[in-house]
Amino acid sequence: MKVLRKIARMIFPAAPPDISGPFRCPVCKTEGVGMAPLPMWYIVENHKHQTVHNPFFAETINFEHYSCLKCKASDRERLYALYMEAVLRAAENFEVLDIAPAVALTAFVKSFPGVQYRSMDLMMKGVDDQMDITDMHQYKDGQFNFLICSHVLEHVSDDRKAMRELYRVLRPGGQGIIMVPLNLNLEKTMEDPTHVSAADRIRFYGQDDHVRMYGRSDFVTRLVDTGFRVEQLDITHFGSEVFKSSAIFPTSVLYVGTKPA
Repeated sequence: MKVLRKIARMIFPAAPPDISGPFRCPVCKTEGVGMAPLPMWYIVENHKHQTVHNPFFAETINFEHYSCLKCKASDRERLYALYMEAVLRAAENFEVLDIAPAVALTAFVKSFPGVQYRSMDLMMKGVDDQMDITDMHQYKDGQFNFLICSHVLEHVSDDRKAMRELYRVLRPGGQGIIMVPLNLNLEKTMEDPTHVSAADRIRFYGQDDHVRMYGRSDFVTRLVDTGFRVEQLDITHFGSEVFKSSAIFPTSVLYVGTKPA
């Protein structure tokens, strides 16, 4: 981990400060667990392609303590679990849609007896439903109480259409965790349909299968324009000690969209 820090500071001056353990993973509920750093290839690829965004200004990522050594849950999944714990504990006949599911978080959600869980993705095998997020025709209007859409919209050409589908399938009063990569140096979302090569997409969007890099204000505006009431839950909501013990970086923000009742 110290090697990652040294290399990061050589490449990017704004590398993050240290967050020391011991940690507790809210996904698998393991106490005193270690956290693995983000794989080094991510930093190397961004440097090699001269990314226009300093990755260490990403809003919600802990480069040094990224994934739980027990369940492999990422830091953003640990953030989701902190929020969902209270929501799902009180659930009864509560329908949850998980788009592009992650293994550890799936197990976490399914552990609550009042939850009826469905997973969906266009490309992944083993999900309950293989569908395009811009056309979730198998789902009825207002079918789900809660949904998770984590780091999906940056892959979708028509993200506004996808947001309208997310809104449609939620029940009035329903909520969704809707998260995308955000860079703190960027107000307006950067997207250009001429950026089609892997090198260009890494340079401008940070990954070769991304089609945009979101700015915070613009991302929230797109959700609000869709009809969502958006909460931005940060360290002041969860508490600094909770963030520290769960190895969640201080700049992290959870975006929760609610469909008005």
